[in-house]
Amino acid sequence: MTSTNKVGSGASMNVSSVGQKRLVIVGATGMVGGYALRYALDSPAVKSVTSIGRKKVGISHPKLKEVLHQNFADCSALTDPLVDHDAVVYCLGTYTGSVSDAELRTITAGYTIEFARVLRESSPNAAFSFLSGNGADPTGRSRLAFARYKGEAEKALLAAGFPLVYIFRPAYIYSVEPRKEPNFSYRLMRAIYPVFRVLFPSQVIRADELAKAMIDVAIIERGERRSLIFENRDIRAMVKSHNVAMGYPHASV
Repeated sequence: MTSTNKVGSGASMNVSSVGQKRLVIVGATGMVGGYALRYALDSPAVKSVTSIGRKKVGISHPKLKEVLHQNFADCSALTDPLVDHDAVVYCLGTYTGSVSDAELRTITAGYTIEFARVLRESSPNAAFSFLSGNGADPTGRSRLAFARYKGEAEKALLAAGFPLVYIFRPAYIYSVEPRKEPNFSYRLMRAIYPVFRVLFPSQVIRADELAKAMIDVAIIERGERRSLIFENRDIRAMVKSHNVAMGYPHASV
C-alpha cells in the first residue's frame, strides 16, 4: 500500500536515473510549467517530452511533442497520447479571484482528477508530480477555497493508485523573469520580494528552482511505492542539496 509522508528538510533531488524517461508536462505555458518544460528539454535524463495544454508553447525541439487539448473536464481524447510515459509534471491551474468559485474548483480539483483518471489507464506505472499549494487541506475544513480544492485534488491523486505521487506545496513563487502579475497581491509581493526573502526565507521559492525539483524527483528511479508531500521548506532543502552537488552552493533560493 502506498504510504504518505511529509519529508524532512534533508530531502535531495540529485538525479541518478537509469535510462532516459518519457515525460508529460501539463500546463507548460504557465510560469512553473514553462520552466519545467525548458529544464526537461535540456536534461539528458529525459528522452521525450509530451506537452499537453490549450495553447502552443512556442518552442521547437526534437524531444518535444505538443498535444493541444481544450476540454480538461473530459480527457478521454488523451488516452492514446498518454500511453507509455514514465512520469507527469502537472502544473495546470489558475489564480484565486481570476475565476468564479465554481470554476476555481473545476480547474483546481476537477481537471486534475479527470486527467489522473485517463493517465492511470494509459500509463499506470507513471510517477505523478503535482503542483499544489501552501496550506492545501485534504480534510476540506479550510476557510480558503483554494486550500480546500487543492486538498481535494491531492486526496484524489493519493487514492488513484499511482506507484509514485509527489505533491509540492510551495508558498510564494517568485518569477525570475518579469511578467504581468495576475493581481494586486502578487504585484505587491514582487515589489517587496528582496526584503521578504531575507525576513521570511522559508516562505519563498524561485519558479525555476521549483520546476527543476518537480522534474528531478519525478524521473529518479525508485524501487518502492511511495507518496511524498513537499512543503516549501522541503523544496528549498532539495534545491540547496542540488546546488551543492552541482558545484554552485551559493545559488539563490
